[in-house]
Amino acid sequence: MTIERNLIISVLKLTRNGPVANEIVSKDARVPLQVVNDILKKLQKDGLVYLRDKVLEADSMQRLKLAVHAIRLGADFERVSGFLDWKEFENIAALAFEVNGYRVKKNLRFKHAGRRWEIDIVGCKKPLAVCMDCKHWHHGMYPSALRKVVEAQVERTFALAESLLKFVGEIECASWEKTKLVPAVLSLVKGRFKFYDNVPIVPVLQLQNFLTELPAHADTLKHFSKRISAN
Repeated sequence: MTIERNLIISVLKLTRNGPVANEIVSKDARVPLQVVNDILKKLQKDGLVYLRDKVLEADSMQRLKLAVHAIRLGADFERVSGFLDWKEFENIAALAFEVNGYRVKKNLRFKHAGRRWEIDIVGCKKPLAVCMDCKHWHHGMYPSALRKVVEAQVERTFALAESLLKFVGEIECASWEKTKLVPAVLSLVKGRFKFYDNVPIVPVLQLQNFLTELPAHADTLKHFSKRISAN
């Protein structure tokens, strides 16, 4: 387990900029090349990497799955997440929204009440607008830290609800007669809390299930309703 864990950490570190030779992974992980090849074949069988002519590749989704696998094997949470670009989380989340029929706006920046705000992802599918904060550095997510993250996302979502008319033509939900804006937080792995103050904390590999089930449960979650007069 320790060898596989250390090897995965090297794979995460070395594939950030593209394909890498198995031999380089072997040197970085300080694991014999034959052992590296055997483990990589196993990871390929599990769909976690691509192998072509002793060259290793891993796309964004595979890198996320590798990170989760390493943590399950006992790797340090902070160290693993440090090898992942926050954009990887954002792009995977955006893709999941789009596959489920949402129109997506990334990195929405706006002003409200004298402050500047930014929401990582706004996913719109009538009547829902999911406002997602992508976090990959949770440090274990103690209740006090989680509270601050959730409260900040709730504030952002409320600010967007109050500013929604400014975005007609930019985000789809701005022109709907009625919108439910739902704050949510995306995490790397499953933590101790699924919700905090009725705000969902969604592990990235469970995002698909969350989006599938959301319409049936939206009313029980923290949300802000916005109505726009037809006149």
